[in-house]
Amino acid sequence: MPADRLLSTLLRSLQTYTDQQDTPRILGTTSSLFTTLGNPHNLSLLTLHLLTAPALWDRPDGVRTPLRVLSVFHTAVTAVINHHNDVRHHRAPELLPGQTPIGGGLSLDDWVRAVVAGADERSQRWKHLIALGGLLIGIGNLEEQGMDLYWASGMRRRVEAALVRATNLALAETRERSEADGLGGQTITLVLNHAFGCLTPAERAQLNYDLLLPVLIGTTYYSNEGFQSAYFLGGLGLDITQRGGKLDWSPRSTSFRQVEAIMARPLVSSMGPLSRLIAHAVENVRDPWLIQTMMDDLASFARALTTQWRQIAFSEVDPAEELARLGQEALEKTLPQLWKLLKAALFATTVILRGVFSRMLGDSTLASDAVAPVLTSQALHTLRHLYFITSRLGPASFSQHTFVYLTAIDILSAYPMHAGKFLKSIAPSQLGQIPRHPLDRILDLYFLNTAEHFSLVLSPATNEDLLVASAVPYLAAGGNHDMLPIFEAAHSVMLAVLSAPQSADITVKHLPFYIDALFSVFPHNLSPRQFRLAFKTLMRVTAPPSVLSASQPDLPATLLEIVFDRAIHAPTQPLSPDETTLALQGSDAPPPPLSEQAVLTLTLLDALPFLPIPLMEEWLPLCADLLNQIDDDMMRETVKARFWEILVSGEMDPERSGCAVAWWGTHGGREMVLFGRDDGPENLKMMSGALPPEGTPRESKL
Repeated sequence: MPADRLLSTLLRSLQTYTDQQDTPRILGTTSSLFTTLGNPHNLSLLTLHLLTAPALWDRPDGVRTPLRVLSVFHTAVTAVINHHNDVRHHRAPELLPGQTPIGGGLSLDDWVRAVVAGADERSQRWKHLIALGGLLIGIGNLEEQGMDLYWASGMRRRVEAALVRATNLALAETRERSEADGLGGQTITLVLNHAFGCLTPAERAQLNYDLLLPVLIGTTYYSNEGFQSAYFLGGLGLDITQRGGKLDWSPRSTSFRQVEAIMARPLVSSMGPLSRLIAHAVENVRDPWLIQTMMDDLASFARALTTQWRQIAFSEVDPAEELARLGQEALEKTLPQLWKLLKAALFATTVILRGVFSRMLGDSTLASDAVAPVLTSQALHTLRHLYFITSRLGPASFSQHTFVYLTAIDILSAYPMHAGKFLKSIAPSQLGQIPRHPLDRILDLYFLNTAEHFSLVLSPATNEDLLVASAVPYLAAGGNHDMLPIFEAAHSVMLAVLSAPQSADITVKHLPFYIDALFSVFPHNLSPRQFRLAFKTLMRVTAPPSVLSASQPDLPATLLEIVFDRAIHAPTQPLSPDETTLALQGSDAPPPPLSEQAVLTLTLLDALPFLPIPLMEEWLPLCADLLNQIDDDMMRETVKARFWEILVSGEMDPERSGCAVAWWGTHGGREMVLFGRDDGPENLKMMSGALPPEGTPRESKL
């Protein structure tokens, strides 16, 4: 069929909408016509009808409709540019008689002008972005593939400038008509998400980010093309069934099909680049108060997500019990998809918050004393509400979260009053008790992990009444292996409070309980590394020049005696490897297996740099004796290497180092450490420097 007749037929088809309308066939024909029409007026007419056709726009399929139209322009410009590039390099095939060349014989500039001319005042402004965005994306993709398009650079710059102008006009139009969350705002978000990487920094700077940011946030978090205000979890609870005492969720249920539909949405499936676009907008808005409004929106979304999650039965299942309490379909098919969607929301929010803090660090308004603590508190509240997702990944599993979390804590630490107010707002509702609901325990875990960082700036009363009171019930339940992460967090909180200089009175009051809790869970529920770190911290807190050492001078010796007595009677078989040991077993230097006795000996060695000199002189030979009681050669060599490291690595100050050198060289320390288990002439006491009896092999000196 000739192109003119085909154009007339297509235009008639575009005028009416029917349920049987074959949209893919119409769009395919449109794309073909864009590459064959040679009359500029027909190209403009085709663009106009494509952007206003009732067949497409009377009942649009969300952003899938503008995405399909965008692909028409993308496909057409790709074909035209490829043809012109082949002509320039003499690779184009010869035309048959009567055959129309691709592009209708028009130059590339004339073809682009003709197509763009159809995006005029007869169509809505936001629809102009579809044509301009499709052209720019097609050009940009070809350049990314390595095609040399220097000859088209002028045309590309004009398309970029036109896209930016059209975006700003469309944003103003949607704001006037209050359509930021409608199809117009969604289309602006869609086109910019795909075309933003094709814009030069100079053109990006011309965008009106003050109008763009609310549109991006509204579309991403609150529209039916994004996360739907977190209400997609609302109907999930109705489809959860219980079979054989296990909770299950069928992949044929309505709620699961909705989750799959959300995951397939164009904006949700490209949430990575979209979140980076929003972060860029945050960093470039002119009105900083828009950022505070956006933070309210993010906090509201995160709070709604947690509220919706609490209302479904899956939230009542502890992660450690999922294998025993969930059905096979839920474990293998449905829940993994739901967690994938929830992780997308978490990652997007974290990337946006990173943009907020990047902007705050260089913005005098946001960094002011009146605004900074408010924004950081909002960010930490948002992260708290999303922590039921983060806890499954591990808070340190992605760097964006680590940056946002620690930056917020650092900023809020400069405002002790706001920090105390924030911690009181997220503290467990019933202090001194372990909540029954798993979600509440996850929130307690977030509180403990966060509160640990504020112990130095909080008052002693707040440290005791809030932090210690929250940690005590979990320390008392240390034998429950399912609560190991929160138990470790409670240990960290206690150590942070006991280490705070203003907490000397609190330390005296709670130290006995903590020591008892520490020794009662090692080694079953506390790893050797964590036990050694905890005891080392206690020695630093109780030994001079700490405030506590003045009123309780015997505490260090008492703690050492407890460890020493336990080490003498401790089991000698290797301990089961913890998670850190298992992770390092495939490395170049895997940690050696250690017994409880060996770990306790290492714990005493770790304490030596903190002891007063008279006490250290007493404990150096005791540590050497304990070392020699280790029967396993490999374990003993590991402890011996640590003994030598303590003496020579610089962990001790000059006075203690001098005492250790004297003990090693003239008080028999060398012989006790190196040859304490040997029987025979080598073990004879003799003056330093004396020669061994004849016939005895000489040992090399360290």
